[in-house]
Order: sequence, then structure tokens, then C-alpha cells
Amino acid sequence: MTPEAGNVILDISRLISRLRYSTPSGVDRVEMAYARGLLAHYGEGLAFAAVHPCGLYGRLERRAAMAYLDELERRWASEQDSPRQRSLASVMPQLAALMPTRKGVGSGPAVYVQASPHHLTNAAKVHRILARERAKFLCLVHDLIPIEFPEYARPSGAALHRRRIETIASAIAATGGAAIVNSAATGRSLEPWLRPGTPIHVALLGTEALPPGPPRSAPLPSLGPNHDRPYFVCLGTIEPRKNHLLLLHLWRHLAETLPAAEVPRLVIVGRRGWENEQIVDMLERCPALVGHVEELGGCPDARLSALLRGARALLMPSFAEGYGMPVAEALSVGTPVLCSDLAALREVGGDVPDYLDPLDGPGWKAAVLDHARRGEGHAAQLARLPGWYEPTWAEHMAIVTGAIAALQER
Repeated sequence: MTPEAGNVILDISRLISRLRYSTPSGVDRVEMAYARGLLAHYGEGLAFAAVHPCGLYGRLERRAAMAYLDELERRWASEQDSPRQRSLASVMPQLAALMPTRKGVGSGPAVYVQASPHHLTNAAKVHRILARERAKFLCLVHDLIPIEFPEYARPSGAALHRRRIETIASAIAATGGAAIVNSAATGRSLEPWLRPGTPIHVALLGTEALPPGPPRSAPLPSLGPNHDRPYFVCLGTIEPRKNHLLLLHLWRHLAETLPAAEVPRLVIVGRRGWENEQIVDMLERCPALVGHVEELGGCPDARLSALLRGARALLMPSFAEGYGMPVAEALSVGTPVLCSDLAALREVGGDVPDYLDPLDGPGWKAAVLDHARRGEGHAAQLARLPGWYEPTWAEHMAIVTGAIAALQER
């Protein structure tokens, strides 16, 4: 089918809601990849829409939407550290330019694509949008972790995510839509929530292309004078599910049992999330970690690229994951990975990473020291690295556009 103007609608509510932030989350990057990928495929046949921060829904003026996407990408790629959150006054002109309009709404039939969980807790709003647009719903589901592991979510997280999944299921059923999932593991979790026979398309997320550049041998001056020590990177929001405590206890043990010059460095990259008091206490109050562990709340792409390229390995001891973007990012620049033995992470990493039980402290210690000292395990993973298959956004978007075509033909 030849795309017609407005017959594919992409919701970019999430990106607009993040207007004040200087660095992106994983979901932000995914929604941006959808904007770029669908725009490249459909051109003028793609319409942008959003639920604005003021609560109004509508189509976005194309020139304003594309200018905003360009500006966001420039901000994310900036080598200069920006304030974590911009003032409301400074973003008011953009908020006004991105005010939705009723123009074009209801010009379907259409396929409405949503790649983030934004406003999915409001089932009535989602159903009204789809009815007004005369659209079938195609939604990317990232994970069901708050439902399956409520102990790792905010106190209200399980109930809120249940509402999101129920909204997705009812909207797909009502419109004859379909789901995209980022891994087969997520698909298995989602299937019981959908009507039998509902199309579920598995599309691994594309690997984010990090800026080229030399590795940074000294990540941060605050880590002390021994800049020639190897270092490791842990990348992701600081929350209990990511199991930062295992790494912090391990590093305290290393600091207490090894000469200071032999303790590898640990760089934790990620904003602070929720239910993380013990983690924060160790980061802020554990004297043994001083000079060995550094926290980076925000990290521009160029700096992250240098950190990953210079790291001895990426560490990801998570208890649960729907996907493993940091695993893909590290492997894509030739950096080894030590991660939990989870189905979703194996889908991303294949046979390359060293997979460990997230509760196996001695195993993690042995693996970290082996990679720090360039031991046999480190050499073996480097030998496996050339055989890693890198998921691409082109492959992902091919699956998405195929799903859209199937919905348009039904």
C-alpha cells in the first residue's frame, strides 16, 4: 500500500514530556528511533500527535515537531554537561509551538503507533483518541516487570503498570490492532493479557550508535591519582532491580582486601530512581568506596562513548530486564560484558557475554578480577566478540512497518 498523508500516526507524547531534561532515558531513545525510522519510511505519510503536558490531545504542526526532534538530538549529543532539568520559563516557547491542533484529527482510517507508556494509565483517553482518529492501535510493550516483580517497583508501580497493560490489551482488541515487543521474553509475558490470536511482533531494539572517539583512560579526576587502574562501567537507573548493591558490596570488599593500587575503579552511570536508600547510603557514606567508585547522574553521549570504550567491561547484575540496551551498546564498541543470566539479556548478547547469577557474589568477584587483570575469561570473551550479531534499528523498523502494512490490509 502506498502511504497516504496522515494514515500513519506516531505518538511522541513522551518526548514532549521530557522537554526540560538534558539527557535521555532508554524509552526516550526508543521513541526518537521510531520518529526517525517511520519518518524515513513514510515521509509525508507520517503524522505526529501527542498528549501535550497541558492535557490536550491533537496533531502537531509538522515543522515544529521536526525542529523539536532535531533540537533534542543536539542536546543529547552535546559534549557539555547541561543542567539536569531546564527551567519552565526557558521551555515555554517550545511548549507553545508544540501545542496540539484538531487539524487532521479523524482523517483516518489510520494506524496509531505508540512506543512509550505515556498516558496509558488513562484507558478512557486512549480509547477516545483512537475513536477520533479512526485508527488501529499498534503499541510497543517494553516489559511487564512492575507486575511480575512488584517488589522492584514503586509502591504504586504494579497497579499503575497493570492499568497500562489492560489499556493496551483493550485498545488492541477494540481496534483490531497489534503489539510489538522488544524481546521474545517480553512477548511471553504479554501473551496472557491479549485475546488469543492477537498479533505479537518480536523486534529487538536497535543498538544505539555511540559517537566515535578514543577511549577515556581516566574517567573522572575524583577517582584519585591512579588513573592507570582498569575501570568498569555500570549503566542504568539506580533502583533495586538493577542490583547495584551487589557491586557496591563487592567494591567495598575489594577496597578492604587489596592494595589501593590494585582495586579497579567502578563508574556508575544513571540517574537515581526509587526505593534506593541503601544504595544511596553506600554511595554517599561508605568511606571504603572513596577513590574507587564514582557516580555520574547524567552523561552526554560523547562522554558515555568514551567511558564504554575505555572500560574493561560493562557490569549489569540485574534481577529482571525486558531488554538489555546497555549490553548491546557495550558490545557494539568492543567492550566485554558481565551480566545476569536472564532470557532477555541472552537474546541481546547471544554467546558473547559472561552470564552470572545475580546472587553469586563470589562469581562476580572472580569475573571482575579476571577482566581487571586481563585473565583467561577476559581473553575468551574478546575472542567471541567478533561473532556478536548487532541488532539494528533498520531491522526493528522493518518489522514495525510490516506490522503497519498488515493492519492497513485488514
